[in-house]
Order: sequence, then C-alpha cells, then structure tokens
Amino acid sequence: MLALTILGNNSAIPAWDRNPTAHILQSLDECYLIDCGEGTQIQMTRYKIRRSKINHIFISHLHGDHYFGLIGLLTSMSLLSRTQDLHLHAPAALEQIIKLQFTVADVKLSYQLFFHPITEDGIIVNDSKIIVESFKVKHRIECWGFLFREKKNPRKIDSARVRLYEIPKSFYEQLQKGEDYVTKKGTIIPNEEVTIEGIKPKSYAYCADTIYDETLVEKIKSVDLLYHETTYLKALHLRAAERFHSTTVQAASIAKKGGVKKLLIGHFSSKYEILDEFLAEASEVFENTELALQGVSYRI
Repeated sequence: MLALTILGNNSAIPAWDRNPTAHILQSLDECYLIDCGEGTQIQMTRYKIRRSKINHIFISHLHGDHYFGLIGLLTSMSLLSRTQDLHLHAPAALEQIIKLQFTVADVKLSYQLFFHPITEDGIIVNDSKIIVESFKVKHRIECWGFLFREKKNPRKIDSARVRLYEIPKSFYEQLQKGEDYVTKKGTIIPNEEVTIEGIKPKSYAYCADTIYDETLVEKIKSVDLLYHETTYLKALHLRAAERFHSTTVQAASIAKKGGVKKLLIGHFSSKYEILDEFLAEASEVFENTELALQGVSYRI
C-alpha cells in the first residue's frame, strides 16, 4: 500500500495559503519525503506526519522552494534526539551547503546523516519492499524526477487448501515466495493450488520542475500515479517554456501518452488564487486528473 500526502503545492513564493513543494509518500512501514520547501515542518505537524518514520529524503533540485525547509528539519530531528540513520538523496552541490550551515551554527547531529549525490539515471534505493529510481528532467538547473515502485508482494496462503494437502506451517514462508511443495512421497503440489496472488505492486512517479518533455513518457509509463508540475494555465505556454515549466495541457499530454492510471497536478504559480481552471484544462486532455491539494492523502 502506498499513499501520497501533499504538504505543499505552490511554486516559488508561498501565497493564498499554499506552501512551496513538499510531498510525503507513505508505505506501511515508513515515510519518504520528496522535496522540502519552507514550512514543511509546520505542515508535517498539522497533518500528523511522524518525523521518526522518515528514513529517506529526496531533493529534486536546488531552487529554494524545493529545499529551503531542509536544514531546519534536519536540525529539529536532532533536537528531538533522533538516533536512527537518515539518508539524503540530492544533487551533489547540496552536501556543501549543508556542511556550511552546520559548521557556522556548530550543529552536531544526534544521528548519522548519509548523503547520496544523484549523478545519473538509475536505482538510488533498493530495500526489501521498494525500489526508487532517479531520472533527469529538463529545468533551468540540474533537476531530477523520482520513480517509486513497490516490490512484488508475497502470495497469500489459502488456509483451506494448505490444510487439505497437509502442508506444515514451517513451509508457509516458502509458499509465499512462490515455491512448490513436495510431499514425503515425492508428489509436487503446485504453488498456485495452495496460494492466492498478492496485491499488485503500486508505482508513483514524481516529475519535479520541468519543461514539456516527451522523453519523460518512457520513464513514467503505466505508473499508478503520476505527479507532474503545472505552473501555468495553457494560455501562458510561452512563459512556461521561457521559465522551463509546464502547463496544464502539457502535463495532461504526458500522462495520456504514458498511459498512467491517474495524474496529480501541482506547483501552481502564485499569480493564480483559484485553481478550478487548472483541473478543467487538464481534464479535457486526461480525464483522470486531480489537483494536488494540501493536507489531502491520495491512496495509490
């Protein structure tokens, strides 16, 4: 199970009670923080996100609306006596920024912070339940998108069938991994006879800040949920291109070409107070579109 909670959905300047970008992707076991604009800590408290469940933070690029809340969060975690390791995945230049901030403030963390510079497309996290890949997007500066994919869920035991075949409980773990059972007489009990396929793994793609770029289609193909920035309405497509951002129609076009199941749009320009038109324009191209609204959790 994956769920996405929006902590911030605005672009560069906080406005209209909208904060800069920050998302929390939640699994059953932990939370993954994706970007960390200013105000993220307050939003985490407001929406009851536990800092202790965050073991990985992903920063897409070094424009302030995507990371200015990070130093404060790292410091607060230490003030709260965090002990478990924390992994930070970000453009390489961020490491020097953090070191400078901590040096001048004489900060000594209570936990181990591991910095993982992102330098190329590929797998950046591979743990027991999820794989995270980075992919480059086209923005004014170096910028990365992230693809989260659950690993295949274990098969479920069919209680009635395992009892029928007298399969011992000590073999259940192997059954969940897909193995067949061999009786003492050498008879093979096919795995499909005694198990049920597990819940289909889910996937989420985060496209960060990007100009309209059709090369993204292959990178986000068929994901369950795609987040794509829509800084401007379609009438301002020239301004969007000049500033390496996207419009409603462009984000929806990527979703449609990629065959994704649902599109979530955000990173709204502060020039817009009302967001209804964003949804209307994107939905004309890709029907299953929703606005990324602060405090809302989207189950994937």
